[in-house]
Amino acid sequence: MSLRPELALLADLIPDGSRVLDLGCGSGELLSHLITETGCRGTGVEIDPDAVLAAIARGVPVVELDIDTQLDDFADDSYDVVVLSRTIQTIRKPREVLQQMARIGDTLIVSVPNFGQLGNRLRLMRGRMPMSRDLPHAWYDTPNLRFTTLVDLEGLFTAVGLKTHRRIVLNPSGRPARTGERLANLVGAAAVYVLRA
Repeated sequence: MSLRPELALLADLIPDGSRVLDLGCGSGELLSHLITETGCRGTGVEIDPDAVLAAIARGVPVVELDIDTQLDDFADDSYDVVVLSRTIQTIRKPREVLQQMARIGDTLIVSVPNFGQLGNRLRLMRGRMPMSRDLPHAWYDTPNLRFTTLVDLEGLFTAVGLKTHRRIVLNPSGRPARTGERLANLVGAAAVYVLRA
């Protein structure tokens, strides 16, 4: 099975045979790949009933839970890796969710679109809310509750007590961008973080 570039990158960051909890797993594409191709075991968490059915159809173990309020259902240290891919901007309590993730697993992988990217800034300067591959919805029809820059997100990680072990800045096609540290927030369309408490 061929994954889109960003999901392939996430899959490469997860060691073979890991116990994986995928929060906001959607249709289960990443977990399905991990289970069939790398011997991982895992569980998806999704709130959208249609996505839950799609994940089940792929053979992915999935539970329908609200990430904001029901992560207490998972025991401490019950997973090796906890993934939150393109979901942090859609939840109401990102700080609490990150704390719960650190309780549940050893390694956290978080990916997020970067609202601070230059193209988004230019759209705002023209008086329009940004729309792009990474922010594809009109302002009145978006699932996103929060918009963050990489700098702001990294500040939240620090406030929660998480250490960034790796940051991969992505270009608009979802592949790693070639950018220096100082330009990451300006150039990166999105980023993937590997975190530990």
